[in-house]
Amino acid sequence: MNKIKTLENLQKMHLLIESECTGRPLNLARRMNLSERSIYNLIDLLKDFDAPIEYSRSRKTYYYTRPFRIDFKISLCVTSNNEVTELFSGSYLSY
Repeated sequence: MNKIKTLENLQKMHLLIESECTGRPLNLARRMNLSERSIYNLIDLLKDFDAPIEYSRSRKTYYYTRPFRIDFKISLCVTSNNEVTELFSGSYLSY
């Protein structure tokens, strides 16, 4: 379930960056109940997806330098005795 939590944190961070209201890294970490190192790891993960992230010292926020979209879709199904049980299914769209 750790991967699901990472995706949830990634989505939350994406929305904050998109609205340009992250604050400083330490403030963002406190807001998201994460360590500052975790914030930098999430930013690196977004950059791995070619997210155009920059930080403005004057505005004290992360922001995207050009439009960026990321979609989050999660589904978990269990098959047992030829019976499929869908435990979780969700689609999170972020623009």
